[in-house]
Amino acid sequence: MPDAAPPATVSRLITYLRTVSDLLEQGVSNTSSEALAGATHISAFQIRKDLAYFGTFGTRGSGYDVQVVHDRLREILGLTAVYNVAIIGMGRLGQAITDYPTFGEYGFRIRALLDHDPARIGQAFADVTVSDSADMARVFRERDIEMALITVPVHAAQAVADQVVASGVTAILNFAPAVLSVPPDVAVESVDFLAGLKRLSYHLRGLPVLRASGRQQPV
Repeated sequence: MPDAAPPATVSRLITYLRTVSDLLEQGVSNTSSEALAGATHISAFQIRKDLAYFGTFGTRGSGYDVQVVHDRLREILGLTAVYNVAIIGMGRLGQAITDYPTFGEYGFRIRALLDHDPARIGQAFADVTVSDSADMARVFRERDIEMALITVPVHAAQAVADQVVASGVTAILNFAPAVLSVPPDVAVESVDFLAGLKRLSYHLRGLPVLRASGRQQPV
């Protein structure tokens, strides 16, 4: 196994996996870097380079076996295991995530739900009862939690992250629009839809200038 891949490469692997999963559903058994490039808008050269980083995926001139690429990508991304997941913050966002239709498709299993609101503690979502967040360490230990999703308001995010880390979990998906401070061995991925809207705002604001100059530039 090579050294840890750059984050940009990992992001592209996820795109490739989604694409070959779609191909399998369509009954396609063989593909090529050129065909994947057309589906992903990533150059065929970059695709070949990314896949070669992890070894041989196909035979030159005969393309890729879609099932083989699918299975290898799942293995590389660690998706052949089952991960126990906790959601902290059972407001509307936390509740919506429990209803996400393909959440468990890649081995992510919701094992714990936590909140500090007495009105939510004891409720059940996705057949899991909401526990008191004050009991986080015990709940995480008893249910072997490996990943935590933070869906609390921004002002509470850091305190919750501190509690998650103190409970022994080193993988956090953060939905709060806050930059979390965590130890070096804790991985944090942030999901901020407002950041995406702001990038789109910049894109729209820039379009008249680009059109007036007669030049189109990637955003």
